[in-house]
Amino acid sequence: MIQNSFIDRTQNIGNDFFSFLQSLLNREKKFLILGDLSEAFHEFKKNNQIENPELDDIIRHLQECFVLDNSIHLDVRVKIGYSEFYCVNMEEQLIEPISIKQYLIRKEKFINPNFSNNILTIDFKPFYDKNPSVRDIKNIGAGVEYLNKFLSSEMFTNLDKWRDLLMNFLKLHKHNNQQLILNDRINNAEHLNENIKKANRILSELNSSEPYKNIKHQMQNLGFEIGLGKDAGNILENLDLLDTLLNSPDNSSLKDFISRIPMIFNIAVVSVHGYFAQENILGRPDTGGQVVYILDQVKALEKELINTLKQSGLNVLPKIVILTRLIPNAGDTNCNVRLEKVTNTKNTWILRVPFRNHNPKVTDNWISRFEIWPYLEEFAEDSYTALKAEFNGRPDLVIGNYSDGNLVSYLISKKFGVTQCCIAHALEKSKYLFSDLYWNDLEDQYNFSIQFTADLIAMNSSNFQITSTYQEIAGTEFTVGQYETHKHFTLPGLYRVENGINLYDTKFNVISPGVNERIYFPFTKKSNRIKSLQETLNGLLFGNTEDSDIFGTLENSERIPLFSMARLDVNKNLASLARWFGESKELQEISNLILIAGRINTNDSSDKEEIEQINLMHHYIEKYNLQNKIRWIGKLFRKDEAGEVYRVIADHKGFFVQPGLFEGFGLTVLESMNSGLPVIATKYGGPLEIIQNGVNGYHIDPVNDDESIRVLTEIVSRSKNNPVVWEKLSEASIKRVQEKYNWRLYSKKLLSQSKIYGFWKYSTDLENTGKDAYLDLIYHLLYRPRAQRLFLKHNSTES
Repeated sequence: MIQNSFIDRTQNIGNDFFSFLQSLLNREKKFLILGDLSEAFHEFKKNNQIENPELDDIIRHLQECFVLDNSIHLDVRVKIGYSEFYCVNMEEQLIEPISIKQYLIRKEKFINPNFSNNILTIDFKPFYDKNPSVRDIKNIGAGVEYLNKFLSSEMFTNLDKWRDLLMNFLKLHKHNNQQLILNDRINNAEHLNENIKKANRILSELNSSEPYKNIKHQMQNLGFEIGLGKDAGNILENLDLLDTLLNSPDNSSLKDFISRIPMIFNIAVVSVHGYFAQENILGRPDTGGQVVYILDQVKALEKELINTLKQSGLNVLPKIVILTRLIPNAGDTNCNVRLEKVTNTKNTWILRVPFRNHNPKVTDNWISRFEIWPYLEEFAEDSYTALKAEFNGRPDLVIGNYSDGNLVSYLISKKFGVTQCCIAHALEKSKYLFSDLYWNDLEDQYNFSIQFTADLIAMNSSNFQITSTYQEIAGTEFTVGQYETHKHFTLPGLYRVENGINLYDTKFNVISPGVNERIYFPFTKKSNRIKSLQETLNGLLFGNTEDSDIFGTLENSERIPLFSMARLDVNKNLASLARWFGESKELQEISNLILIAGRINTNDSSDKEEIEQINLMHHYIEKYNLQNKIRWIGKLFRKDEAGEVYRVIADHKGFFVQPGLFEGFGLTVLESMNSGLPVIATKYGGPLEIIQNGVNGYHIDPVNDDESIRVLTEIVSRSKNNPVVWEKLSEASIKRVQEKYNWRLYSKKLLSQSKIYGFWKYSTDLENTGKDAYLDLIYHLLYRPRAQRLFLKHNSTES
């Protein structure tokens, strides 16, 4: 972290800093980002034989720079979540600090000198200044812990106000018109205090296992309803916690008590794009890890909900509804079925609501996640009615997923007046380089102006945000996180964002998902494996079984398999993996490349990006003559089949390679590791935290071709020469997942946080009216008009 003034530090190191900047003026490229700067600085040091640790540290903190009018403009990341901006006049060697707005305006001028300065500027800072925020970098993503401390401190400071607020909050809770926790026999907070003591005297004399039903009337007479515990022991424990909160509140008591309140019975989980079903969909366009994540998530949430409600004394079956879109022309999937029960659950359902039928050529078919925006507002309106009917009322919590689902969660939760949780999974802005600066050039294919606006609305409207890793929010010491890329940016000619998000806000929480251990279990558990499936997959992967959906054969199936399974899109970067394999003769001599990826024929796809990647794959296969060294399988696999695929590759002592340019989390990495198949994965995103490099897997830098080839070759060679290397990696992979990532812990944390943020929402709703109005303006002035333009484009194209 830069401790002293940036200007002072540059002056203290003499001319070396200005000499480096002068070298940038001579480069053909005038806009440099982190990787460019690192490369340029390496060349500068080598050419000038400079060794200056202070200069090294300064350059490491430069995120980007650009040359405009013989001045160099710098974005200096002072620490995580905080940047300073400078203009360096190279003629006078003068460094001048400039504001965020000035820096963004000059970026716009770099793109087009004719752009007007008078465009909308968005700034959420005044709203975040009113909220509590964590102070320490290491506590980013642990917002609920800090919020508990803040709330308990506020309660302690102003007991009378918070006593009344807490009592009124508890009186709100009902289920099917049945009053829970407190009734109207308790008139005020002082009365509540007295009756807690009376109840405790009664409960102390009873056996702790005495059921609530036997003491129901005594409790009701004192003002206490069902919901405080299933027996005398539970009720006594919870009333003790409530007594502490009323008299000497602390963060631990607040968390424990609020987490036990039966506040959540119905949950709506929103996932709009792609194909959402339980089988025969993985590998289709826009369909992958998010579907797996949600199906595993809801099963764990249902189990935990049933358990917590039972502990509170309620014999109630909760309901979870996954809200997605109905696709009339859904092929051989269930995506055209309105209602589908989730297997291995008691009351969890997939509810599919169709887009309104403005143009059947568009709305009856799959629509790319980049094109879906014009239909979401009406979808949210129709979904509101559908959910109201399904729940016979309203959900208690709405969880959005990805940009489109998060926007719908904003619209629905606002209408229902309930807690909103958002899970980004992947923010496209961090995946596509310069997608903000050159948004207009990319708009025809990606519509980033709409998506980035939707992301801003959702992340600022949510009551809390869930991420799978710390770096999703805040990156690392020298690289920005996904959310951090939304802190300040510009869409030249449209709008600029001075402060789009506050990483230190208490809404951010890291809750890592687990893996479905019933499907993705270690390959060594032979008795759990189905022999017939094992044999079929062996033939498919290694036996050169002929199939119209498979390209390539293996001339030597005994070579170590390098395996990957993902969608075919730019970010998943599988074409680069094929190119690395093709460029390394050594790698070809010791390994085979096996890919399960999308489709192998362009005629079978309607996704522009997938078609481009299919053509690129065929180009590399032909260029490097890989036809006898690759198995490219364009089939869709059921989840149980996918689990066995990992294990079959592990039987052959192979490796799973995840070469993504960026991976928000990396669910396939977890699945592979828990199957005992070691992983070599991108260092950009979740795998950086999942994998301990050299211990239970390895990282690669997918933008550095030579290094990626070297890492792959070294690991495979070492494993071939010494089988113990592979065995140790396999064992360590399983251990890592089982100790760190599980759905039971995830569901406990998510439900607990939902309740705490529900309490926070209740206590601050009136204070947030300004931000709500601001979001409403952004939605109606920016999002809606651009979505409407896309709608008109669809209809003019298809008419």
